[in-house]
Amino acid sequence: PILAPRFNIAPTQPVGVVRMDPQAGQRAWALTIWGLIPSWSKDPSMGARMINARSESVPEKPAFRAAFKRRRCLVPASGFYEWKQVTKGKEPYYFSPAHSLPGGADLFGFAGLWETWTGPDGGQLESCTILTVEANDLMSSIHNRMPLILAPEDWATWLGSGRDESPQTLAAL
Repeated sequence: PILAPRFNIAPTQPVGVVRMDPQAGQRAWALTIWGLIPSWSKDPSMGARMINARSESVPEKPAFRAAFKRRRCLVPASGFYEWKQVTKGKEPYYFSPAHSLPGGADLFGFAGLWETWTGPDGGQLESCTILTVEANDLMSSIHNRMPLILAPEDWATWLGSGRDESPQTLAAL
């Protein structure tokens, strides 16, 4: 889809994801809210605190466990900000892909999880979270965590083609 560029996406705002459509057996685009709202949550406000999930613990954490097994997604992004603590507050740093994808797109594919929450009135909200890992050498002077960036050759594995649901598979991506 053609989306209007946005300077900075904040938690609880809409964000596009790519996920497997179980009926069609192929990848599909969806618009979700950034901040995973677990299906068992009493209200959607919990999502604002669940924008990121530590990849090391998602298989065990109740908020992420089911989504890790069955509802994985890619969160495409042309870049992301990380904020460094400085004397006068926080300073933003922008990171973008060093190389274009096949076809010329300059995008990251972040590992994500998605969930559907049903409210008391029966209305549904789809939401997502971005998995994080320990910062690499480039990021470590700015922040101790960063998004889990998947290489294009790992997208099918992450989304579920021949999925191995073990934490070791996640660590290998």
